Amino acid sequence: MGTSAQIGVTGLAVMGRNLARNFARNGYTVAVHNRTPSRTRELLAEFGDEGEFIGAESAAEFVAALERPRRLVIMVKAGDPTDAVIEEFAPLLEDGDVIIDGGNAHFADTRRRERDLRERGIHFVGTGISGGEEGALHGPSIMPGGSAESYESLGPMLAKISAKAADGAPCVTHVGPDGSGHFVKMVHNGIEYADMQLIAEAYQLLRDVGGRSPAEIAEVFRTWNTGRLDSYLIEITAEVLSHVDPATGEPFVDVVADQAEQKGTGRWTVQLALELGVPVSGIAEAVFARSLSGHTALREASRGLAGPTARPLSGAAADAFADQVEQALYASKIVSYTQGFHEIAAGSAEYGWNIDLGAIAGIWRGGCIIRAAFLDRIRAAYDARPDLPSLLSDETFAAEIADAQQDWREVLGAATGQGVPTPGFAAALAYYDSLRADRLPAALTQGQRDYFGAHTYRRTDREGTFHTRWAGDRSEVQM
Repeated sequence: MGTSAQIGVTGLAVMGRNLARNFARNGYTVAVHNRTPSRTRELLAEFGDEGEFIGAESAAEFVAALERPRRLVIMVKAGDPTDAVIEEFAPLLEDGDVIIDGGNAHFADTRRRERDLRERGIHFVGTGISGGEEGALHGPSIMPGGSAESYESLGPMLAKISAKAADGAPCVTHVGPDGSGHFVKMVHNGIEYADMQLIAEAYQLLRDVGGRSPAEIAEVFRTWNTGRLDSYLIEITAEVLSHVDPATGEPFVDVVADQAEQKGTGRWTVQLALELGVPVSGIAEAVFARSLSGHTALREASRGLAGPTARPLSGAAADAFADQVEQALYASKIVSYTQGFHEIAAGSAEYGWNIDLGAIAGIWRGGCIIRAAFLDRIRAAYDARPDLPSLLSDETFAAEIADAQQDWREVLGAATGQGVPTPGFAAALAYYDSLRADRLPAALTQGQRDYFGAHTYRRTDREGTFHTRWAGDRSEVQM
């Protein structure tokens, strides 16, 4: 077999198959391989007319089909399966060749793999890919890490197959070294969890407090999608809420079990935030909400707990409440993105990645699940002030939240009064209020810690670290 493929894809489940087709549709000759050869043959039979493919049934045949430097995309399950594929192919590669991992790998695994392969002369590019199976085929948002040298070879190809923002910019950037690409994709997914939870809470409020049906709520979301909440998730929410179950004639949302699942990236986002000391309370509440939804026995045992009597609104009052929910949703979304970008900045500082936050906002404008119109403004905010400590420090976003905050509070008051759980909205508002507070009760917490554990404290009126002799004469000593 002659060496002629410009890129290869191994692992031809839905994402890998569609990514291979995307490369082929964009004029690249693509080598394709799967551990089960029948899947390779099926791709060639069904989609072989979409471009130039070279099918390979063995690892050696696959590698032989690739031009130098070889560019090999792995699209298999994260964890041990990825390590197994790397160990199968790495001995067949040479100095300067590139392995691209397009799965949802943990960034720490990516750092390990990049370090190990670098020692063998092979570039390893951990790459976040967002957009699902449709994005993989038509243009995803792509977040590659790895060496600058590998991106010189790979970047133009990724730019060609990526989604394009409204201004035509490709939704791909070199995120930074080693595991930075997968780290950013992880946080992207954490923001996605929060965004979805907030939208779900808005739906529940419009239904239980606003007294609207799923079909009516779908129209509310369609209206919202023409304004500042314009986003992929708002768009598909309207579609899901307007869908009628063909078997029962009931609203689709009423026949789906209310148990949300998760694959782990949201949980990783929260775990890493704890390690970095970054408060991502909104993302954490979204992860916990999914977890709680799955504890069916606990929920069944709690059905009889007391709560308020529901009094749904109607007419003009319901319309006014919907406007307030829009304000609360928008403000809470800003907080979620604020927390996510804070975590990216903290990870960048911890691992020396030097991530451009404006560029990340830019590549999320198209292709990815959290693509939204206001990412243009987030990009502009970070481009204007790369050292921006928080999106809430940006004058425009601060002004919008100032305008929304009273409605936000009233929505939470209504939710509490009628017993509708809104952990995402509440966590977002608590975060906002904590940031703007002159004093936090952490002073009392620190006093308690010093009392029972001599953990010391700092004072507001002079430098140094102090301890009070609580069990003695309560005199203060400087440590």
